[in-house]
Amino acid sequence: MTDLLSGIRVLDLTNVLAGPYCAYQLALLGADVIKVEVPQGGDLARQLGASPELNKAGMGASFLAQNAGKRSVVLDLKMEADRERFLDLVASADALVENFRPGVMDRLGLGSARLKEVRPGLVYCAISGFGQTGPMRDNPAYDQIIQGLSGVMSITGTPETAPLRVGYPVADTLGGLVGAFAITAALVKQKTSGEGAFLDVSMLECTLSALGWPVSNYLTAGVEPQPMGNENMTAAPSGAFRTGDGLLNIAANKQEQFVTLCQLIGRQDLVSDPRFAERETRKHNRTALKVLIEEALHSAPAAIWEERLNRAGVPAGRVLTIPQVLEEQQVTERGMTTRFEGVPGMDQPLTVVRGGFTVDGAAPVPTRPPPALGEHMDEVFANLQPRAKTRARA
Repeated sequence: MTDLLSGIRVLDLTNVLAGPYCAYQLALLGADVIKVEVPQGGDLARQLGASPELNKAGMGASFLAQNAGKRSVVLDLKMEADRERFLDLVASADALVENFRPGVMDRLGLGSARLKEVRPGLVYCAISGFGQTGPMRDNPAYDQIIQGLSGVMSITGTPETAPLRVGYPVADTLGGLVGAFAITAALVKQKTSGEGAFLDVSMLECTLSALGWPVSNYLTAGVEPQPMGNENMTAAPSGAFRTGDGLLNIAANKQEQFVTLCQLIGRQDLVSDPRFAERETRKHNRTALKVLIEEALHSAPAAIWEERLNRAGVPAGRVLTIPQVLEEQQVTERGMTTRFEGVPGMDQPLTVVRGGFTVDGAAPVPTRPPPALGEHMDEVFANLQPRAKTRARA
């Protein structure tokens, strides 16, 4: 774990994915993230994942994926006594993140205006499907709902198979990343001016924003994006190609890369072929070009072609499974995973994935495993001063 956010306390009131992933990024940066869970089962993700045994123990694989480095307390915010304890906790915090439907915290008497009275400089981040305003604000939202509404599914797959869902919760993940980015930016302002902020993060808007290229092609060029499978709309040959033993992604997006590719596969004649001589003609004739390239690639396995092409400056990479990529030397050497022994609720070691960056050469890994439900009640509240004794902090 890095110390970039050392001394920052974040209250994590979130469930399932977008919110917990947001708070996980802050924990990796060194923030003291306190997960505030309901006594009856806690975060729903504790019951989600591929292992029924872990789900039953309240340590589902989905929960384990993004809650390491956090501490857990349990509070029933519908109860007056627990609301008071929660407000004491808010007084000690720098930021709070929640992903309830809009209005839930207000109905509990714990909306941003109330919390600002307790902690004027609080950075309050609300992550929801559609944001705090608009005609869809009250609609329930899961990742696939957002994928469909955002247009992501319409351009995923081939013309024959689309629309398709992206194979992981991309909309939830984008919402979490944007939330973490917005919180850290607001914390900078808090530390320089003492002012807090209310951050309204919409998963739909986060996903639409990430669709910058296809959206721009429509808004600027008037071209409606279409599903193209594994092909790259901006260039050819650029996509997934069959080799002697599997798929290989090749991105010969520049003219010099195309020329080099043709030389390496023994098809220099393609460079002068009128169908493929220029970037635009290659795009129009990408299907015919792909057939010819795959005929040449069939002579060797994907790993061999990957090495040859990259060495010559043509971007290429095998299409791997998740088990395969986790065993890749590139991933293992950079310490992408962290292993914990003796995790509560588990009878085996736990391995979790860190964030996708390093800080001054050090990997930001969590220093503690995902918490058992309410594991840190005594630890958190033992040193917590009541609000009457707590001075407002900048």
